[in-house]
Amino acid sequence: MHKKIKNVFNEKLTFEKLIQAHYRARNHKTYKAEVIKYELNLENNIINLINNLRNKTYRLGKYFTFKVYDPKERDIKALPYKDRIVHQWYIEEFIKPYIVPKFIHTTFACLENRGTHKAVEEVQKQMRIFKRNFGDFWILKCDIKKFFYSINPDILFSIMKKYIEDPDLLYLTKILIYDENSKIGIPIGNYTSQFFANIYLNELDQYVKRKLKIKYYVRYMDDFVFILKSKQDCIRIKKIVEKFLMENLKLELNSKSRYYPYKMGVNFCGYRIFTTHRLLRTSSKKKIKKNVKIWNKQYEKNSLDFEHTLQSLNSWLGHSSHCNSYKLQQKILNNCNFLFTPKSNKQIEDNFIYDIENYKKTDI
Repeated sequence: MHKKIKNVFNEKLTFEKLIQAHYRARNHKTYKAEVIKYELNLENNIINLINNLRNKTYRLGKYFTFKVYDPKERDIKALPYKDRIVHQWYIEEFIKPYIVPKFIHTTFACLENRGTHKAVEEVQKQMRIFKRNFGDFWILKCDIKKFFYSINPDILFSIMKKYIEDPDLLYLTKILIYDENSKIGIPIGNYTSQFFANIYLNELDQYVKRKLKIKYYVRYMDDFVFILKSKQDCIRIKKIVEKFLMENLKLELNSKSRYYPYKMGVNFCGYRIFTTHRLLRTSSKKKIKKNVKIWNKQYEKNSLDFEHTLQSLNSWLGHSSHCNSYKLQQKILNNCNFLFTPKSNKQIEDNFIYDIENYKKTDI
């Protein structure tokens, strides 16, 4: 594996690779108007994109901004379709093969085979190993205050220069990092932003492992967990980490960052993790119960979108199946009045991972 990325930009700037990036970018968006329009003149559009990248005339398009409110209010920025093709090409051809392999193995998020459930499994595994080898322990659980909005583009670009020596690739990297409307933060919504954020906090990962020599540590994007022997260790490490983040990355810990005995469980990636079992977070339980009430009311008014509702319910069941939640699942399913109708059963045959016949209403 190369220490730095050198002289590969033009080698990877081919029609075939940009077409592959197009197919990835359009995934699940085949019928969107902008995708259809782009494909009407696909060959010429791809050739123009290659020429713009090669001649350094490529510029990002205008962002479309919108808000999301779940789990909290955030501004999301979306670029035109051609830019999403470039993002796909940039990440798949340069970031994944050259930089991602340098990450520590206990960092997760936006990485192949390293999603939320793998992160949860890793935390519980480390807790069990620590308990077996050292007895009782403490948890230091941290997250970054307004992470994406606080990433410093200058620092990020200086980090990328540690990996990239190819001048053409550096030129494109600079375009992708700097948002002309903001001197701080990177856009939430860009495919590149997910990886830039991981690369940014890889600096912390390397510091924790190489300098602090902490063995029991897991990070999922801007949430990270230390497993330590004592409260005093937690206090000491928290101060060191706060100093490193501020001095090197201009980041602050969220006020929710704290330390506590392991018996309280680790609130991480949607679960409360103990050495012996896992539970769903209280917020997840409240949300599904609230949704069931809404779905039942819509069903009574004959306005329920069965397909969308079953997808949402199925997603929650998949999430909850990774913890000790069998009784909770039964209660939730038994309260879903709309499941026990001919219409819903017809759709369940194709879309539902659970056999609804196993969940006929019974006393629990």
